[in-house]
Amino acid sequence: MEKQLVVGVKNTETRIVEAKDTAKAMGSGELEVYATPAMIAFMEHTAFTSVMDCLEPGQGTVGTYMEAKHLAASPVGAEVTCSCELIEIDRKRLRFQIEVCDKSGVIGTAVHDRFIVDNQKFVDKCAKRLESN
Repeated sequence: MEKQLVVGVKNTETRIVEAKDTAKAMGSGELEVYATPAMIAFMEHTAFTSVMDCLEPGQGTVGTYMEAKHLAASPVGAEVTCSCELIEIDRKRLRFQIEVCDKSGVIGTAVHDRFIVDNQKFVDKCAKRLESN
């Protein structure tokens, strides 16, 4: 059964921090702790997957805005859980409130916008950018 695209749609996903997710591995710092870029990608993924089943065939979403705070470090091996909630729908713009936690508490928060797009039209339009370069 398809979910309905309404304010209040939620999703929660859990991952284990791996060496590839560290600031050192991602080039965003020197330490072997959960990198901000990895956390933000996890946030986007959790929001993206929360609404996949609510869209029409051929539609998807693309991220357009992220205001994130990385509040605490998590080591390799830590279990991190990302929870998101769709808090606003404005035509094709979807706004999410997101929180990432490890066993010690909140490590990150964000407000994230995604836009509903026609996947093929979006890819075609993107490809045209190559032609103009």
